Amino acid sequence: MTVSPPQIGVAIVAYQSAPVILACLESLFRSEGASLRVVVTDNACTDQTVDLIRAWALENADRVTFQEAVLGEISVATADLTLVRSPVNGGFAYACNTGLRLLTPIEGLDLFWLVNPDCEVLPDTAAQFIRGASQGEFSLMGGRTIFRNNPDIVQTDGGRVSRLTGVCKSVNWGVPLRQAAMPSDTEIDFITGANCVASRKFIEAAGYMVEDYFIYYEEVDWAFRRGALPLRQVPEAVILHDGGTVIGSGSLNRLPSPFSTYFNSRNRIRFVRRFMPTALPLAYAFILLQSLRNVKRGALPQAKAALAGALGFKPPANVREFVAKSAWDHAFTALVDRP
Repeated sequence: MTVSPPQIGVAIVAYQSAPVILACLESLFRSEGASLRVVVTDNACTDQTVDLIRAWALENADRVTFQEAVLGEISVATADLTLVRSPVNGGFAYACNTGLRLLTPIEGLDLFWLVNPDCEVLPDTAAQFIRGASQGEFSLMGGRTIFRNNPDIVQTDGGRVSRLTGVCKSVNWGVPLRQAAMPSDTEIDFITGANCVASRKFIEAAGYMVEDYFIYYEEVDWAFRRGALPLRQVPEAVILHDGGTVIGSGSLNRLPSPFSTYFNSRNRIRFVRRFMPTALPLAYAFILLQSLRNVKRGALPQAKAALAGALGFKPPANVREFVAKSAWDHAFTALVDRP
């Protein structure tokens, strides 16, 4: 009798992902020792992302079943690859939750893997996560994320949060692979949302991601709601990640964009207010110091964006222009949690 490989659900957020989405899908469906159910949420892309996914699914119809729907038309993912088209860009957590809501009703599916579209996974990454899940209960599980264009350099081995300022730090960022010691489960505070596996027990206890951050800090917030369920590290689960291909996150050789700076500062304050309110004065002071440093280095747009985000001012034009007007309510207005 043939034994089916263990299942894992995958949720991908796609936004202007045409240059990278096919490499991501190809790598996922080359996974060995695991059966994947993948949901891609189209966050109102205006490039060729959707057309490329459709064409790829047609070309691979002999090995991958495919379904496509507008948000709200289906309640469960019934194919190997499901494309859900959202009429609006609701942000990272909004799209992740869309995928998770279609995956969690599937009986026997207990692992839910968030993968960024600019990632490529190794053939055994999914199987390594399944092995890690067999070691006992956990909330969120992560592996080793390395730079796709610099595969000898670590991008993150998990993250830590300063209890004084709310600043997040990726463990081993920029450290050569051969020199990077993987931190233990108890030495980290969160798992990067680019490569993160949630257990069913955790989702049932903590709920889905909070959606009012729009981008950044969602996975940190999620991890801080884990209760007694531990985080888990699986060093053998390796993923290659570009990072910030559309939004301009900071990298080894570039400053964060004003867009990235605005949301990082705004969301740091939101996070600190929720989980460590006594640290608010130092969190504000740190952002002010960062802004002064950016002024000195000639990065005035980043300085203005950081202060606007932290103080709740109207986002600068160079931040608003990256968000479609139809999405402004999601990105820039009041805090709205969707359970």
